[in-house]
Amino acid sequence: MSDFLHISIDDKRYGSRQVLRSLHIDIQRGEIVSLIGASGCGKSTLLSIIAGLDRDYRGQIQLEGRSLSGVSQDIGFIFQEPRLFPWLSVAANIAFDPAQTAAEHSSVAHLLSEVGLSGYENALPKQLSGGQAQRVAIARGLYSRPKLLLLDEPFSAVDAFTRMKLQDLLLSVAQEHGLTIVMVTHDIDEALYLSDRIILLDRDAGTLRSVFRPGLQRPRNRAQATLSPLKAEILDNLHAAHAF
Repeated sequence: MSDFLHISIDDKRYGSRQVLRSLHIDIQRGEIVSLIGASGCGKSTLLSIIAGLDRDYRGQIQLEGRSLSGVSQDIGFIFQEPRLFPWLSVAANIAFDPAQTAAEHSSVAHLLSEVGLSGYENALPKQLSGGQAQRVAIARGLYSRPKLLLLDEPFSAVDAFTRMKLQDLLLSVAQEHGLTIVMVTHDIDEALYLSDRIILLDRDAGTLRSVFRPGLQRPRNRAQATLSPLKAEILDNLHAAHAF
């Protein structure tokens, strides 16, 4: 079976500082993969490269066997903060268009239903809670019907209960839309709950240090005892990688 996403980064620098090097990752269709590691180890940079937002590197990104050279509608990106335009309605934020057609409005309404915000089409971002705003960001990330969804610490700015609800929402939309997901997170429990694989990047120039596989079917129990030894192993590896 060919890889859905092939990542090969030989070298990425900011000036003289090397951020990523000799990083090779293959991801299968439908996988949920979490990237963990110390701040500054290149996790967010890697997402930007995959998304086509950063093209100043040596290497190659392939999606379904074809090389990517820029932004693609096949890839959605959800950031740490919702980044909604305050002067646009929820519907316009999702569609990136203040003047939607009837068909676009129907698509937006369906997405809002999926993320539990039916009836909020005309609301402004200031009228939303933090969790609701991030639900809008998820709907926006799905609007172009991407095959790959990238998330950069998407739930770190909300409270613990809202975070759990958003994690379950992510699993639901991933299954509904047949998404492959690559996510940056600093929350080990989140990575264990969501991921098929957890990839630890080394602090020194973003090389791949370790790969962990929870090996459990979803839905998972957040308090599942079988995850505790793996969590301890991940924490030991984070300490060894000087991620704390």
